[in-house]
Amino acid sequence: MRSSRRNSAVLALLAGAALVPAAAGVATAGPSTHPDASPGHAQRHVLLLSVDGLHQSDLDWYVNAHPRSALASLVKGGTSYSRARTTFPSDSFPGMVAQLTGAGPGTSGVYYDDTFNRTLLAPGTTDCSKATPGTEVAWTEGADRSQNPITLDAGQGLTAPALTHLPTNTLAQTLGSASAVTSAILKLTPDAAQLLDPALLPVDPATCRPLYPHSYIRVNTVFEVARAAGLRTAWSDKHAAYEILNGPSGRGVQDLFTPEINSVADAAGDDWTKNNALTQEYDATKVAAVLNEIKGFDHSGSTKVGTPAIFGMNFQSVSTAQKLPTSGGQAGGYQPDGTPGPVLRSSLDFVDREVGSMETALRRNGIGARTTVILSAKHGQSPIDLSTLRRVDDGQIIDAINHTWATGHPGAAPLVTFSVDDDGMLLWLSDRSDAAEGFVKDYLLSHSAPANTASDPKGTYSTTVAASGLTDVCTGAAADRLFGAPVGDPHAPDLVGIAQHGVVYTGGVGKIAEHGGDAPADRDVPLVVSGGGTGRGTVHTPAATTQIAPTILELLGLDPKALEGVRADGTPVLPGLTYPHRR
Repeated sequence: MRSSRRNSAVLALLAGAALVPAAAGVATAGPSTHPDASPGHAQRHVLLLSVDGLHQSDLDWYVNAHPRSALASLVKGGTSYSRARTTFPSDSFPGMVAQLTGAGPGTSGVYYDDTFNRTLLAPGTTDCSKATPGTEVAWTEGADRSQNPITLDAGQGLTAPALTHLPTNTLAQTLGSASAVTSAILKLTPDAAQLLDPALLPVDPATCRPLYPHSYIRVNTVFEVARAAGLRTAWSDKHAAYEILNGPSGRGVQDLFTPEINSVADAAGDDWTKNNALTQEYDATKVAAVLNEIKGFDHSGSTKVGTPAIFGMNFQSVSTAQKLPTSGGQAGGYQPDGTPGPVLRSSLDFVDREVGSMETALRRNGIGARTTVILSAKHGQSPIDLSTLRRVDDGQIIDAINHTWATGHPGAAPLVTFSVDDDGMLLWLSDRSDAAEGFVKDYLLSHSAPANTASDPKGTYSTTVAASGLTDVCTGAAADRLFGAPVGDPHAPDLVGIAQHGVVYTGGVGKIAEHGGDAPADRDVPLVVSGGGTGRGTVHTPAATTQIAPTILELLGLDPKALEGVRADGTPVLPGLTYPHRR
């Protein structure tokens, strides 16, 4: 559960601001210096696919059960890393940033998609000389131009009714066919900054102007390095705030396609995550964009621009299949023996078909042999074993902390200013003294979290858990060291709680799994590098998803050390591969 608890002094700054317009469009790259772009050389391509929620165990099961599948072909034709891990926190935002920068959260400054920053000012601030620093930083649907309702186009104003009100939850029946949604949303602008509302963005005190996501990240991305070499770039993701992948220059991704997943998807007002058939249809729009790019067009399919050197997308359908208790009358998540249940099997079949469509398109367009496909995941999901699930109402815990602190400190601001609690706990405090941090840590570890009988009266998954559902708590400098962050990093939380296995922080009963924590099921993700003459086999030594970024550049004959995150964290390329330019 994500909780925002800001004091009234900060909230008062939200009213009536005159704001600057969104950033201008992407600049054109200069002449290519890439070796494959010179006369007599065929340009190479890297297609990166992130299947959010996918575990290594899921991929193993699917390949064994479907040996002739597209996923099996990808694995058998490539190099697999059986002990790959994603970042902690295991959230979508730091997970994707890691894959495309080579940097962990402490270096990139990206800890979650919804956090707190102690130096930025609240959205709407106009008199920065009098404003109180500290504000929520929401790189989510909360930054979109469209609000109430949030629309698939994030507020661009595309007129197709399918973007806001589907009469049925129908999925395109054949590969390559376009549903009404796909036909409409492919017209979405590639300049995602235009889809963000400056009135909803934090304000930079140095300029007193709204801060766009690309200016929040501290390191450059593979897209920026590729563009400096004159190569084309594209990416598809789930929020306009993934504009962050443009990197500090703001110009990394030439063709950024960001249909809003947390938007109205059907006549009932549900978003695309509330029914797995809807999520599959949503994912199909991004597949359609990638297929257009494989054919050498922009994501809309309207302009011939050439296939990008670096491009790809993330899938959401596996993640929602793991989290939904039921969908379409069938059970979500896993069966008691740990194998995928019916909804999850359906979503895996869907991903397999769509990966197959991309592989077919690569071959038909004559670039299959020159394209390396990298398959991984931003995060996994926990728990797999439903019998271990324990839902904990984090709101009650935080309210109790603030109440107890206020008793001994009359007139003080609420101690917990902001929290992000999914299956881990990140807290930002109004008082950062050792005494305050010690108080919160001691409270969390010495108090039980009561069963949530209001939302789960039978106590099926809500039972009293010791130590607030945590196994460990780090505060202050120890929390910074956990992330490899600079001491006192204004982006970083003051307190990090490691959840007990199976604990999910939520006030309701709407999900049976989550991500964000440090559990093996959150972090053990697949990593496969396949095609383009890179080799075959299985590497059993530990690997990290941060290694994807330098590997992408090495595959393209570019310098991995051009990435600031690679230099700062010492991130190596993936071992066991044949890098074509080294031959």
